[in-house]
Amino acid sequence: MGELFYLPENPQHQTMRLAYATDASVYQEIPLAVAIPQGKEDLKNLILFAGEQRLTLIPRTAGTSLAGQVVGSGIVVDVSHCFNQILELNVSERWVRVQPGVIRDDLNNYLRAHGLMFGPETSTASRAMIGGMIGNNSSGLHSIVWGDTRKCLLEAKVLLDDTSEVVFKAMDEAALFKKLASQTREGKIYRELNALLSLPENKEAIASGYPKKILTRRNTGYALDFLIDDEKPFNLCELLAGSEGTIGIVTEAKLSLMPLPPKEIGLLCVHFADMVECMEGNIVALSHHPEASELVDKYILDFTVGHPTYQYNRFFIEGDPQALLIIEFRADDETALYQKADALKKDLVDKGLGYAYPFVVGAEQTNLVWDVRKAGLGLIRNLPGDEQPVNLIEDCAVSPEDLPAYVKDIQVLLEEENVHASYYAHAGAGELHIEPFINLKTTQGRQKFRSILERTTDLVLKYNGSLSGEHGDGRLRGEFIGKVLGEQVYKLLQETKAIFDPRGVFNANKIVNTPPMDTSLRYDKVVDGKQIKTYFDFTKDEDILRLAEKCSGSGDCRKTEITGGTMCPSFMATRNEKDTTRARANMLRQFLTNSTKANRFDHEEIKEVMDLCLSCKACKSECPSRVDVAKMKAEFLQHYYDAHGVPFRSSVIANFTKSQRLGSYVAPLYNLVVKTPFLADMVKSVVGFAPKRSLPTVNFTTLSKWVRKQPAKSHKRKVYLFSDEFTEYNDTAIGITAYKLLTSLGYEVIIPKHVESGRTYLSKGFVKEAKKIAEKNVELLKDLITEETPLLGIEPSAILTFRDEYVELVDPHLYEAARELANRTWMIDEFLVREIDAGKIHQEQFTKEIKTVKLHGHCYQKAFHLVGYTERLLSFPQNYGVEIIPSGCCGMAGSFGYEEEHYEVSMKVGELVLLPTVRATDEHTLIAAAGTSCRHQIKDGAGRRSYHPVEILYDALLQ
Repeated sequence: MGELFYLPENPQHQTMRLAYATDASVYQEIPLAVAIPQGKEDLKNLILFAGEQRLTLIPRTAGTSLAGQVVGSGIVVDVSHCFNQILELNVSERWVRVQPGVIRDDLNNYLRAHGLMFGPETSTASRAMIGGMIGNNSSGLHSIVWGDTRKCLLEAKVLLDDTSEVVFKAMDEAALFKKLASQTREGKIYRELNALLSLPENKEAIASGYPKKILTRRNTGYALDFLIDDEKPFNLCELLAGSEGTIGIVTEAKLSLMPLPPKEIGLLCVHFADMVECMEGNIVALSHHPEASELVDKYILDFTVGHPTYQYNRFFIEGDPQALLIIEFRADDETALYQKADALKKDLVDKGLGYAYPFVVGAEQTNLVWDVRKAGLGLIRNLPGDEQPVNLIEDCAVSPEDLPAYVKDIQVLLEEENVHASYYAHAGAGELHIEPFINLKTTQGRQKFRSILERTTDLVLKYNGSLSGEHGDGRLRGEFIGKVLGEQVYKLLQETKAIFDPRGVFNANKIVNTPPMDTSLRYDKVVDGKQIKTYFDFTKDEDILRLAEKCSGSGDCRKTEITGGTMCPSFMATRNEKDTTRARANMLRQFLTNSTKANRFDHEEIKEVMDLCLSCKACKSECPSRVDVAKMKAEFLQHYYDAHGVPFRSSVIANFTKSQRLGSYVAPLYNLVVKTPFLADMVKSVVGFAPKRSLPTVNFTTLSKWVRKQPAKSHKRKVYLFSDEFTEYNDTAIGITAYKLLTSLGYEVIIPKHVESGRTYLSKGFVKEAKKIAEKNVELLKDLITEETPLLGIEPSAILTFRDEYVELVDPHLYEAARELANRTWMIDEFLVREIDAGKIHQEQFTKEIKTVKLHGHCYQKAFHLVGYTERLLSFPQNYGVEIIPSGCCGMAGSFGYEEEHYEVSMKVGELVLLPTVRATDEHTLIAAAGTSCRHQIKDGAGRRSYHPVEILYDALLQ
């Protein structure tokens, strides 16, 4: 049965079970086991085993469900790991055949070259998989034009409860009659279902109980209303879509495709001072036939302010709107695009709706706008305190013309419950994601949780809407299906489940026979209130537990290298759930909440999920909720060492600077050892380094020694250069080049008295030592570094420690000094671009020679949005062309790539994008990388020298 994890006494197995205990909903339940099938035979064996043992299988792909669909006490069957192939494409007939673990955006990346795309587009499309999209009948922000998954599902191969594999597809009368006559398990299902749906009283109940036909967002219960439509061929795919894995396991799906939409894209971003007025504007917008009409409210917009990523997306916002309606138009030419937008704007102005109407055009800019909308739930998870947005009435849908009245009713309901809420998403389709802010850690909060949904069902009935639009029923809404569709229809749903799955083999207790919606919540057990003491200052996140709790489970950390970005490099390499940022945050939350130990960090399960964290910091910026796992990993390791002592190798790595300093005194001998294969292998064996990894050499003349020997000169401006531990001893030549570049440009360069950055200590969790270093450096530099005399750094991982960890490490009396120092500390690339912008450095100072540079950004540069500065710097010589390599982490990550047990993953990360790109680059193109680890990985993995940006710029300088 592939890999099976089920033993609670085995820490690795327990880790896997805990990693799958949640999805993106508020529910949590530790599964009996986790299975990772390798193929169909494994799935069949699991089905047989579950049937014999009266267990249930919970099919799971990305685990981004919002209604608890993949949470339960059965066996979680993760088909995302091995069922991820695109099997067949027919361009002329516009269809593709895929396995359920194929990611929607990755599929469209493949289809783009053929001028085709798969239309349904959830906000989680960068990680949502076809199997999950079928299970939830996903649709997304363009659904009013591009449709939902049900509409696009042509055929599906499905394993039934007897392990037979059948094909669901459209059938004419002859084909249907043949199925009805079959004596197989499939034939029995068709006969029983046909008998159920043929009764006039059942047809009448379905016709009257389901939402009004005009409503496209209709996903409540099983889609029996589609099966009684005599105008269409009978197709069980209609039922399969939205069935949440409760009637069988999908092994393949044949999907209809559409041509790529027109290239010219524009967003009319209409600003409103009132939510109801916004919904009235939506009705007007729909009369102009847009591609999408999406809502973003003030709560979400406010959380973009100061966010490390999304603050850059606010360029289109005017004033302080209560609500934004983002209305997309597409056209074949820009003139037609503006005509559509102008016509709508005039209509809105004539009706007195809205107060600002910026029109954003071009794919790059419109993507920034859409990213704000897609990050909605993750952004509002940054709300302080235990009162948090919850997925509750976010999936209820009514006809768009009913939205103004519906919103008024919801506002009254929430006011009576004394609850605030965020409103966003699919106004064009009549479905608003309304997230009430509730404290589920309290009895009163859980009572509100039930009361609000129960009262909302009255409004769904009032407007003949749908209880579930696209997120599904799961265990959240299943309890109320009978109320909304009628008890007779609910009995038909129960009978449908029994026809397909009488023993409850497939995802039992979802849609029908669900447990009460306020049970098995993440916060059924609340932390005892004792303060969790930490070495880092977590005040801005309230405490470390609250930081871990910010993880909404939305799975942004599960995207692949095809989508791009850096988070999460280890998941990109292994595709294992336990290696996601989400799993790490959830594991910390579990034990910080539930541990009975005095040291709540002292658990092997936390160590297991943290093991492959490369501390790249991408989660700090790419996660909408800013769940900084790198910081939490360092904190965890220090507490773990407190309980178990320090491993030898970790101590060696943390004290890297001391060893390099000693090595520099006997540099020829040291370098002879690390360059001689036999001797180097002995060192690696003793320390625990990978045999294939090369070791760094040292320099006898350190950077500080070299600078002290330079003659004094008069310059126009003075800067201080931080000689980090890597540049001081290993990359001394780069430090010397940086010095020469700065002095040649007219700057006096001084290396002030300082100690190492502390990066090696932080990377291995020696937080107490790093704290001493931080405080010493702040004391030494606080009165020296000013706006006029900034501190510059060459190595990103070292200098950015001043901007990141120092502020959260130092004692309170040094906090303000650390903050001021952070504000006056720059990467050398960043500083030089600012000087260029200030007119202090001129293009005439550089060569006009033509050169091409490919740039790989260091993870910390990406986390602080600094790669753009390096790109601009290297593009400054008139004929230098720079292309950013769309790589994430290089995989080296400081010591991670040296460590024997991590070497394979390190290389897998490098092989995702970076190393193949470097190998494919001609020898005349320069490879630029600011990080010492990145250059080391490129050398070891691609056999190619790469250059620090200052080396390239200095070479371009006219001497």
